[in-house]
Amino acid sequence: MDFNLTDEQRELKETARKFARAELPALARDMEEKDYPVPHDMLRTYGEMGFMGVNLPEEYGGLGLGHIEALLVLEEFAQVSNAVAFPVFEALTGPVRTVERFGSDAMKAKVLPEVIKGEKIVAVSMSEPDAGTALTDLKTKAVADGNGYVVNGYKRWTSGGGHSDYYVTYCRFSDDDGAKGIGAILLEKDMEGMQFGKREELMGFRGIPTADFAIEDVKVPGENVIIGAGGFGRLMSAFGLERCGNATQALGLAAAALDQALEYTQEREAFGKPIVDFQAVQLKLAEMAMKVDAARLLIHRAAVNAASNEGGLPSVYESSLAKCYANEIVREVTALGMQVMGGYGYHKDYGMEQRLRDAYAWGIAGGAIDVQKTNIASAMIGRRFNQRR
Repeated sequence: MDFNLTDEQRELKETARKFARAELPALARDMEEKDYPVPHDMLRTYGEMGFMGVNLPEEYGGLGLGHIEALLVLEEFAQVSNAVAFPVFEALTGPVRTVERFGSDAMKAKVLPEVIKGEKIVAVSMSEPDAGTALTDLKTKAVADGNGYVVNGYKRWTSGGGHSDYYVTYCRFSDDDGAKGIGAILLEKDMEGMQFGKREELMGFRGIPTADFAIEDVKVPGENVIIGAGGFGRLMSAFGLERCGNATQALGLAAAALDQALEYTQEREAFGKPIVDFQAVQLKLAEMAMKVDAARLLIHRAAVNAASNEGGLPSVYESSLAKCYANEIVREVTALGMQVMGGYGYHKDYGMEQRLRDAYAWGIAGGAIDVQKTNIASAMIGRRFNQRR
């Protein structure tokens, strides 16, 4: 068991760190202030640098590396801000991986090179007004129509809604109850009948556009089906990597909060000496470091062990454990960072309060903290629990 990165992994991590810290802080601050997503010219730069295809196949222009390499890159971006990291998150651990894993050869040949080059963005659309955690209650439906489908429904809380080019949309292909009729289809932003709602005003996540959208008689070619009726279980099996990406976004916030707190407490003086000399401050810094390191180890364990799992994906148990822990500690670590910085931590100009606001989102998105705990318990017991009875 080796906890050290290889020379190649260290080089990739350092390349991502240098780029992120040189090119993205000013952009991240402007995105936070004005609430707009990563501009297309910067997305293309991401693509040129290889950051949008770290663990995607070489045949489509990716680097063909492993999940751990993808998460190393994602953490460096997330330490600057979740908003500048979001396209990387979606490409390396999110809906793009659903297309890569389940899409047809033609779909992959069309979508993956566009994403890897930084030309197009893919979002996932799962939740509905009456289907969030109870996702199998979703009502959006795809009805066969000749060689294609007509899709109708309404989607909520779509990160990238109205901005992304493609939408991996969970829907029903049959009238079978529960998960049996559910699959996923790829909708495109410019298809007739796609109607996007207003930009949601959230506590955090500025720079990550979120919107509802209505799907009204949208005609979709048959080749846009990612996985048909009965594929819900397989879609969920691929969600382990998204959990690790979610956890890494949280980890990036926590790690950056720790770095800023370390720097601040060594520069800030009180009673004639740096405040880091006070034991109360030392204890807070130590707590922050323990939580950050533990979260990183859990995430990396899930990613590395994925190679020996069926399908090469992180297990439900290890990915849920990593996500749940990272989601909890990021709230604690950013709060401790704010506390040791005092008024500066609470001030918008210094970034810590933004981290605290963004921190709360990750324990809601991608399966709430308590849902992860039921996943963990189910994996330990060896069976699913029916929450409906």
